[in-house]
Amino acid sequence: MNVLRLLMVDDHTMLAEALGARLADVTDLWVVGHCATSDPRLSDVVRRSAPDVITLDVEPAGPRSGRLVSRVRSARPGAAIVVLTGAHAPEQAVAAARAGAAAWVPKERNLDELTEVLLGVCRGQSWYPPDLLGPVLRELREDAERAGQRSGPLAVLSDRERDVLTGMVNGKRGAQIAEDLMISAETVRTHTRSILAKLQVHSQLEAVSVAREAGMRADDQPDLAR
Repeated sequence: MNVLRLLMVDDHTMLAEALGARLADVTDLWVVGHCATSDPRLSDVVRRSAPDVITLDVEPAGPRSGRLVSRVRSARPGAAIVVLTGAHAPEQAVAAARAGAAAWVPKERNLDELTEVLLGVCRGQSWYPPDLLGPVLRELREDAERAGQRSGPLAVLSDRERDVLTGMVNGKRGAQIAEDLMISAETVRTHTRSILAKLQVHSQLEAVSVAREAGMRADDQPDLAR
């Protein structure tokens, strides 16, 4: 296994630094930095650090946990996100899972358990505590059913707008979406403006957050036959 780059995002700087020092002894991990959750430069730090895996404390975000995860994922779409937090709220766990967090680890877990999760998510694994896994799976299953029935907030979108939004959820920029869908970049911009208006949001990040909350997953694929 290649050495995995780890970025730690936590407002408790001393705790993050202490934990980072211990994780530095793990052969397959390289701690590339720390950043506060509240740091306005968070997205820039994530992009510059180019991590493979990110630990993220969502507790300070409260009900906006999903948007925080979406913000970090947008800055580094290929990174696995592990929520490492003292919070214990099913609704926050559900929001994090909807936004694409691969794992949720309580801070009281020991170092070996955390290390196993960090290495595992980079192999495509997921992990949520047993007491949170039930609510998470139930809500995600209902999200999938709603998405299949074309109900909920995404029902107002046309098929092609959903395809463009799928690209946005996957972290792709306009040019890549245009190439994937075999349409012009200007057409993508037109669909994007329509998506924002129909979903009543002001940015692509907000649109992605709405899509994830409605059950659209990052690995969904557009229908190229349209």
